[in-house]
This record gives sequence, C-alpha cells and structure tokens, in this order.
Amino acid sequence: MTVYLSRLQVSRDPSIAALSALIEPDDSALRADAQHRLLWSAFAGDAQATRDFLWRADGKGAFVVLSHRPPTPSPLFEPHDIRPFVPDLRAGDRLAFVLRANATRQRKGIGRVDVVMDGLHGVSKDQRAEARMQVAQEAGHVWLVGQGARAGFDVVTMTAADYSVLALPGKAGAGQGGRRRGQPQFGILELTGTITVTDPPALVAKLAQGFGRARAFGCGLMMIRRA
Repeated sequence: MTVYLSRLQVSRDPSIAALSALIEPDDSALRADAQHRLLWSAFAGDAQATRDFLWRADGKGAFVVLSHRPPTPSPLFEPHDIRPFVPDLRAGDRLAFVLRANATRQRKGIGRVDVVMDGLHGVSKDQRAEARMQVAQEAGHVWLVGQGARAGFDVVTMTAADYSVLALPGKAGAGQGGRRRGQPQFGILELTGTITVTDPPALVAKLAQGFGRARAFGCGLMMIRRA
C-alpha cells in the first residue's frame, strides 16, 4: 500500500488570512482542536472514512502529513507538495528523529496512563515543577525503548526537549481558568535523538501507523533523516 508524505501550507489568500484567528488561535487547546479539524478538510472526500493520516504542525500554518491516501486540493491550503513515502532503510542505519508523542502505558487496575503524569504521581506537589523534565526524560526514554523493541529500532540517544499537558475544548470550554471536570487532557512529549534500525520493514510499518496516542491531535508522527 502506498503511503504519502505531504507538506501542507495554509493558503495565503487574503480571504483565508482573515480567518487566521479561527485557524491558529492563541490558546493552545483551541489551536489543537482547530488544526485537527483543518487537516480533516484535506481528507474529506469520503464521509465514511476513518482517520488514516498522521500530522505534525510546523508553525506559521505549515503541516507535515503522512497518509494512506493523498490529501485533496482545498481552498484552505496552497497546492500540496505530495510525494510517495518510500524510505530506503537497512539494518544498522543510524537515523536522527524528532517525535511529538502522547506516551502512555497500561497500569493494572487503572488502565492507560500518561507515562510522565504517572511518574510524577509519587512526587510532592511542591516539587513537581522542578522534577517534571527529569521524569519526562527518564519515563520518555523507557517508553521509547519499548516502542523500538516492537518497531524495529534501538534507541542510541534521546532527549526530552519539552513536556506539556493539553486540555482539549470540552462542554465546559477551554482557556477559561484551567481544566474542567470531564474535559479531555493528555500529555505531549517532544523527543529528539538518534536510533539504529534493526528491522526496516517493521520500522516503516510503524512510522505509517504512528507512535503513542492522541494521533488525531498532531501526535505520533516520527520524522527521520540520516544521522
């Protein structure tokens, strides 16, 4: 099955630029929701289709998309740059990567939990801000090593460049004094580093599938290049 790597740019037409406050609102939660809806507009040909694409916001209205069908032309975007995604990988190749991920693990009796939130659970509230990035580094590394064991790569280096928690707009609204009861939220890890390929077909398949959860909201797309 062909997979496509596309670069999408929000149209610079003045009529679209007038909607910039709706497409790229300042509030991070509203922005994630708006971008999620915006990207769907490029794959709206089949009303019955499930989401079969990953995406990453690159700022200033630019997006990288990995999809199982090419995005369709849209007045909301400049003409798309679409190319087949056919990485030529061999065992032993070393790759640099960037990954924005909602990293979770299964906890017995609890269910699926965010690895950083779970790691901070035993830290006193007055020390969590200071410990946050250390926990993000350690928990993120353990999580990525586990991903690699199943997806055909070994982790050589990994840095947690950032960790944030995003509360999506819910019935109570977002950006109005913090998270409200019933409002969905998830953690976002920004990971960079290098990996060594051990099983090229497994890695290519996983790249197309995505890593972690919250993939509809810009997480899970691992960008790779030769180290």
